Amino acid sequence: MRRAGPQAAVGRQGPRRERTADQGVVQRPRQGRAVSAVVASRLTWQQLRDLDLSGVEAAADGWRNAGSRAGAARGRVDNEMTAKLRDSQEGVAEKAAVKRLTRLSENFQYAYVQCGMARTALDGLAAELKPHQNSLKTALEDAAGRKFTVHDDGSVSYPAAGRETGGQKPPGGSVTGSSGFFDGMFDLPQAMADPNPNRILAQDIADRIASALRSAREVDAEYAVAIRRLKTQPGLEVTDAMWTDAYQDSKAARRAAHGYLDTGDIPNDASPAERKKWWEGLSKEQQDRFLTLYPDKIGNLDGIPAETRDSANRTHLPMLMGKLEGSDDEQAKTKLEGLQAIDSKLRQGSQPPMYLLGIGDEGNGRAIVSYGNPDTSRNVSAYVPGLGTALDAGFANNDVKRAKDTALAAHKYDPSSASIVWLGYDAPQLPADGLLANLEVMSKGPATNGAPAYNSFMEGISATNENADPHVTAIGHSYGSLTVGLAGQEPGGIPGADDIVLVGSPGVDAEHADDLGVGKEHVFVGAAENDPVTKLPSFDEVEGGVRGSVLGPAGSYLGYELSDIGDDDVWFGKDPASGAFDANRFRVADGPRPFFDGEGATPAHSNYFDPQADPESVENIGAIVANRSEFTTREDPR
Repeated sequence: MRRAGPQAAVGRQGPRRERTADQGVVQRPRQGRAVSAVVASRLTWQQLRDLDLSGVEAAADGWRNAGSRAGAARGRVDNEMTAKLRDSQEGVAEKAAVKRLTRLSENFQYAYVQCGMARTALDGLAAELKPHQNSLKTALEDAAGRKFTVHDDGSVSYPAAGRETGGQKPPGGSVTGSSGFFDGMFDLPQAMADPNPNRILAQDIADRIASALRSAREVDAEYAVAIRRLKTQPGLEVTDAMWTDAYQDSKAARRAAHGYLDTGDIPNDASPAERKKWWEGLSKEQQDRFLTLYPDKIGNLDGIPAETRDSANRTHLPMLMGKLEGSDDEQAKTKLEGLQAIDSKLRQGSQPPMYLLGIGDEGNGRAIVSYGNPDTSRNVSAYVPGLGTALDAGFANNDVKRAKDTALAAHKYDPSSASIVWLGYDAPQLPADGLLANLEVMSKGPATNGAPAYNSFMEGISATNENADPHVTAIGHSYGSLTVGLAGQEPGGIPGADDIVLVGSPGVDAEHADDLGVGKEHVFVGAAENDPVTKLPSFDEVEGGVRGSVLGPAGSYLGYELSDIGDDDVWFGKDPASGAFDANRFRVADGPRPFFDGEGATPAHSNYFDPQADPESVENIGAIVANRSEFTTREDPR
């Protein structure tokens, strides 16, 4: 990308905008200033005066139009060309054609991102220079009106004036504007003491000229750093290194534009409903600026419409992958593999369509994927995964598939159904068969931290759904059921939730289904007879040395079978599948027996969403999600 606009600076001082809840803008002072920024720019007051900011704005419009065309072209390549090719062709020729189309799509995406940053940088440059240019022009007009002379260096000469002494008026002179540092400390007192009244007027004008130029230089210098970065390599291949560079470009653009558009303008502390109102109150141009500079913030903000979040996250995805590409950390590589797998699925297209509602590299990684539009669907479910789940290839290939299979099952009852997998928290990092060997998972800590985040997401779903009364289902699997259970026990329960589904649950820290906020008749439980996680011993049993505490999860399963059959406590409270908990238990396959059937310690624990391994469970979950729970097959409680 070619550099555009005036030269120079890093860091500046001056008013910064603060957006209020009612869309008003107030001024607040910017703290701090990089002194080197003033030196970096060589902008003169004459250049600032003569600068055609409308030309800068026109250049920004040109980049905007180019970016819009690139984005639209990428959509056509992905949704019309590639998707249809996959549906109609197969074999070597199909793979070769898809590879070429993928490269073309990446080119359009890269162009879209770079054009967006160029547009926003130029928009910001023009917007931030304009008030300083106006201040300068006003000062120059005042000087001309008083017959003062403004010299090339910004100093101001004034004529003789005032009461005559000895037949002469006090002589004229010349003053220099304050730089903003110590050199101007005594200018005003000296001017006030001068018998020539023009002196104080000239000093004021010179100070205003100097202030406008100083602030403009700071703006100029900082934007120059960002704009100079906007260049790329020739050729058709968009490499990982180019995306890494694009990530750095975005950071530079943010630094430059923080006085024009800042994260402080995003209502992070507001409710999802208030965020939705804020977003809808922005102009299309304002929305585009936020999407360009802060796609990661907008894409993960509960209360923002699903299509907007999806667009923002698709923009952020390659840059986040570029960021991780530049790291040697093993966890970063694992997250990169997960993002690459998600990116591949997005490019393949699907029915129902796939929406990327959140991504991030914090903690063990974040990803929220929906099959179907949760804003337009009558039925929406959000599934929370559990043990060992992190942003990795396994999540993309397994948990994301579970969301799709749930959506397909629900579509049999109502095509207006969307299914979401929500990885918005750090699940305990161990496989189910290592459960008793790790103290992390024995605590409620991760679930306690995840429950408020899940409720915020669900509140956002309720805020953005366009139906008068959507049917919402909260689904928790494994340790994720504890997260859902704790969310249901927060004041007000899970926002918008009508039904709760718990599968493979080690307990939800509740004694009764009624504790979850939707009424026991709306709590549904799937628990395979051969799933040891649903039969973990209680804390007291482990403390007392039950067989499971020695032999691990398979031992706890055996211990459960051999101990008092009336004991319905599991690790996190009452067994959700028990009669004492009093939920609706639906039928699932017994599943393979731990070890005995040659599939490891917990093979049955992962089958609840698998149409091949447990079609009855999948059908039951789909019926509940589609608000047709009367079609579920029931099973007696334990």
